[in-house]
Amino acid sequence: MTKPLAMAQNSGVARRDARQRILMCAPDDFDVRYVINPWMADQIGKATRSLARAQWETLRRTLARTVDIELVTPAAGLPDMVFTANAGFTLGDTVVVSRFSAEERRAEEPLFRAHFAAQGFNLAPWPQDIAFEGAGDALIDRAQKLVWCGYGMRSDAAAPQTLEAVLERRVIGLRLIDPRFYHLDTCFCPLAGGFVMYHPPAFDAESRAAIERETPPEKRIEIGEDDASRFACNAVDLCGEIVMNDASPALQNRLRAAGFAPLLTPLGEFMKAGGSAKCLTLKLVEA
Repeated sequence: MTKPLAMAQNSGVARRDARQRILMCAPDDFDVRYVINPWMADQIGKATRSLARAQWETLRRTLARTVDIELVTPAAGLPDMVFTANAGFTLGDTVVVSRFSAEERRAEEPLFRAHFAAQGFNLAPWPQDIAFEGAGDALIDRAQKLVWCGYGMRSDAAAPQTLEAVLERRVIGLRLIDPRFYHLDTCFCPLAGGFVMYHPPAFDAESRAAIERETPPEKRIEIGEDDASRFACNAVDLCGEIVMNDASPALQNRLRAAGFAPLLTPLGEFMKAGGSAKCLTLKLVEA
């Protein structure tokens, strides 16, 4: 059941009356029906809905042990609505609803806008002509008042500067250069304690330098091609548990050494559409 959200200052910290909250959308109409990223190529009609439902339910149950799950009603004809990370970006009681670059997803915008409004969020203004795909491309740093914002694939180059003006918080833009990693959350994952897990080749040189400037070497967890292709960065960090589709033994050991507990939950059906654990979730309250 959807729970009403308590009002809070636009601080980006967790509301005092709640645990972390995550928005999800059941995969009632999930399928691959078009190609808007490289992962979808040759996958049209190949998703198995029953398996996708089972994988999604396992993820939901796993997360529900630690956080409160809220659901947005899925709509027929919108197979990617299940990827709620792209619904918008929340900070405190403010939400920036996404402006999708792909025409196939634009019908999701009014549905997410209505959901956020009904839950008491303040809907921030956003220019109609600037593509921005929510928490797929905007990620809160876990150690400082900073938002990382990817651009160059789905979100426009103007998105980081625009987001900074809307939020009145420092935003660092990171330019994505590999079409396989079309959203920031497919190749970059801020973790508790200021750690960052990321795949350096997904970024241009200036963006890699920005990550290195803001993150001490001992807090940078660089991953290679193998783990990046498993969407290891498309993970959800909850109280030290890193919920993820898959990761190599070496990466799992690296995470454990940093104090995290990797928790694998296979999401192969959603990988066919270019999404994994993080894509299927939107943090409404950050703790």
